[in-house]
Amino acid sequence: MPKTTSTLTSLIRVLAVALILWGCQSQQKEVITLAHGLDQQHSVHKAMLKFGEVLFDKSGGTMEVRVYPSQQLGSERELLELLQLGSVDITKVSAAVMENFVPEYRVFSLPYVFMGKEHAFTVLDGEVGKHILESGEKVKLHGLGYYDSGSRSFYTKSTPVESPEDLQGLKIRVQESVTAMAMVEALGGAPTPIAFGELYTALQAGVVDGAENNPPSFYLTRHYEVCRYYSINEHSRIPDVLLMSTHSWERLTEQQRQWVDEAVLESVDYQRLLWEQSEQEALNAVQEHGVTVSYPDKASFEKKVESMKEVYQKDPVIYNLLEEIQKLRP
Repeated sequence: MPKTTSTLTSLIRVLAVALILWGCQSQQKEVITLAHGLDQQHSVHKAMLKFGEVLFDKSGGTMEVRVYPSQQLGSERELLELLQLGSVDITKVSAAVMENFVPEYRVFSLPYVFMGKEHAFTVLDGEVGKHILESGEKVKLHGLGYYDSGSRSFYTKSTPVESPEDLQGLKIRVQESVTAMAMVEALGGAPTPIAFGELYTALQAGVVDGAENNPPSFYLTRHYEVCRYYSINEHSRIPDVLLMSTHSWERLTEQQRQWVDEAVLESVDYQRLLWEQSEQEALNAVQEHGVTVSYPDKASFEKKVESMKEVYQKDPVIYNLLEEIQKLRP
């Protein structure tokens, strides 16, 4: 895309967001703009609607959340930048994308850092998770909480990934995450960062041979129409992060902040229940559409990426977080 066209597109998006905010602020009630990139059937979107309902009730109708899904206001990275400017109030992004803004989030992208779901929730809901949420304040991103996004596994077009050797020569789409790219390289694949909204077309066109994600995302994006193999090796369990612009947070009263925090907690509990249901539903659905789902031995994958954790021994921030996470293992 020519630079002038790209600049014009960005300008139009900023103006559109400004008009939305102007409309919100022209009313007496506190209207919160929440934008994200997921489908309206996704558990995260439903949890955001729940957040809005709870906040409306708790505030006696004085606070309203308006949700803009499906990248209507931009991609994850663009929405983070709009948060930093105060042009959007709240968004949800993957912790993998957050590592480009806040180094502490890199620990979540390390493969096999969590032993399982319960271990992950213990970390996220405890002091380690709280510390990482607070670390975003320095870049104008106030952490509100974590949604479950399950574990990520590989899906491919022409051959299943039963061992790291099967990734040799394959171009695998990854998020804009240095850690995710390093992981695919360590496993023998060729990491290729592509925006999630462009992935279906990239798979169709052969730009990449596969990708890695959780079952609901694989299903809801209809990537199963192109990729016929889903190999559940569960190499990472990267949470989604709900964030608020510090500009927006600071304009709220103490009472309003309390309502927001309480509504977030309810929406997190609600989303995790929905997520658990959606994972199994997604796996059943893709198999009905002819996808071969396999469960390779995780040990061979874990062994290949062990050295990634050793690299962070010289990074006190990540290494200390890793040690705290390991202490919480069941």
